[in-house]
Amino acid sequence: MSSPVFLWLIIGAILCLMELIFPTAFVEFAMGLSAIMVAGLALLIPYDNVLIILWMVISVVLVMMTKKFIMPKKKDPILEQAQEGITITAIEAGKIGQVMYEGNSWSAVCEDENIKIFPDEKVYIVSRNGNTLSVLPTRFLKNSSF
Repeated sequence: MSSPVFLWLIIGAILCLMELIFPTAFVEFAMGLSAIMVAGLALLIPYDNVLIILWMVISVVLVMMTKKFIMPKKKDPILEQAQEGITITAIEAGKIGQVMYEGNSWSAVCEDENIKIFPDEKVYIVSRNGNTLSVLPTRFLKNSSF
């Protein structure tokens, strides 16, 4: 076994073992796996600079694939907890108002652009777009038939 192949195998093994000791969401494992792949390519490609570039490219591709296919998508943390707030100001139909949610004031719009929400009315947070919450009044949801 030639020297570059052996070196890439050692680097790959160290990175894979480091993932066991210091978990990094499979980043080190992906980099180690790419180093092992480059060890196989080192048998065909004698240029160290090309091997380093291949290792970086393969590492980036594997890390991106790991994030996309293995790691679950996180839910919006604002919506994981209680989803109720209370209006500070009136939210006119199709306009922006203010809602108190988890002790903070948020800009909010009514999910249904035809509904007016009055001040001090309880609302459900439906979604979040940046710093603006989409809300529906609890009276609307209690009276609905779904």
